[in-house]
Amino acid sequence: MIWYTSSTDSRGDTPICGGFFDLEGRLKELAALDDRMGRADFWDDQKAAQQTLQTRSALKERIDKGRALVTSYEDVRTLIDLGREGEPVNDDLRHGLDTLRQKLEALEIEMMLQGEHDHNNAILTIHPGAGGTEAQDWAEMLYRMYLRWCERRGYSVEIIDYSDGEEAGLKSATALVRGQDAYGYLKAENGVHRLVRISPFDSAARRHTSFASVYVYPEVDDAINIVIDDKDLRIDTYRSSGSGGQHVNVTDSAIRITHLPTGIVAQCQNERSQHRNRDTAMKMLKMRLYELERSRQEEKKAQEEGLKKGIQFGSQIRSYVLHPYQLVKDLRTGVQTSQVDDVLDGEIDEFIKVFLLRRGAPPPPGADDEADARP
Repeated sequence: MIWYTSSTDSRGDTPICGGFFDLEGRLKELAALDDRMGRADFWDDQKAAQQTLQTRSALKERIDKGRALVTSYEDVRTLIDLGREGEPVNDDLRHGLDTLRQKLEALEIEMMLQGEHDHNNAILTIHPGAGGTEAQDWAEMLYRMYLRWCERRGYSVEIIDYSDGEEAGLKSATALVRGQDAYGYLKAENGVHRLVRISPFDSAARRHTSFASVYVYPEVDDAINIVIDDKDLRIDTYRSSGSGGQHVNVTDSAIRITHLPTGIVAQCQNERSQHRNRDTAMKMLKMRLYELERSRQEEKKAQEEGLKKGIQFGSQIRSYVLHPYQLVKDLRTGVQTSQVDDVLDGEIDEFIKVFLLRRGAPPPPGADDEADARP
């Protein structure tokens, strides 16, 4: 549990807020933003104005959280004082401590989201591994899991590209997740997800293992300049289809752009206009290339500092076992639960939270064991 120092409570004797959360400093930031928004020329630059509004909204939310934390802390202090005087406060104190702990844990998570793009929207892409229909069905199960998670958090989801599987499931899906800290949270899901179950597509009812890859990268603004040579691109058109197509099989409006030097593919089919699909796919490609270069620089820095990165894109991060028992286990942190149905219904916050708090720490003992071995 993390405590914060610098400001004092109403008694003037106990530091309760500051450090990471500087309430006074953030109130000054808010006043400066309000002053900027009150100027006559504020709306002359529409894009800058929208960015300022978003910044103010996020700052106001953090200030409200800080004030709520201080209030909870002072309530607990008051109850402790009353208890010392003989008042029956046990139940209220227990509730107050639980509330304070929850708010501290939420702020502790927020401390982990200080990366350059952690507060941005996120682009979520899911692809099935080898295995045909079985893997495609698993990819669709993951897709639904993330949609339910977004719904629980109040995030909006825009489908950019969706290709149906041949018999069931999906061949690929890409979605834009809009919401505060969307990328900061969803980046914990980068990697390969493994499913073990009795296949519903196998008439012999045999046990199957399926894989699907999840890739998450931040939506970055147009200020980031990525230069792409036209000769490095292959651009294909195809017919919109599946859940992402707004006018299925009418025109060849869907766009697929392949960056030949890296093999990165970006595609879009959710717009009616081929031109708009091309613009969206190109924007996605630039974001992917930006994230690729950033990841390379981080990996190079880690190698120079003698650090070993235990988790990289492409590695298995989590296993979901439905048979012969039920267990979801994160192989990076050791977090596990037998509530498989809840997890597949979007309850993945515990996995994300522990990953963010443990990031940079070595994997726990036994984390690399086979996931379908009983714990």
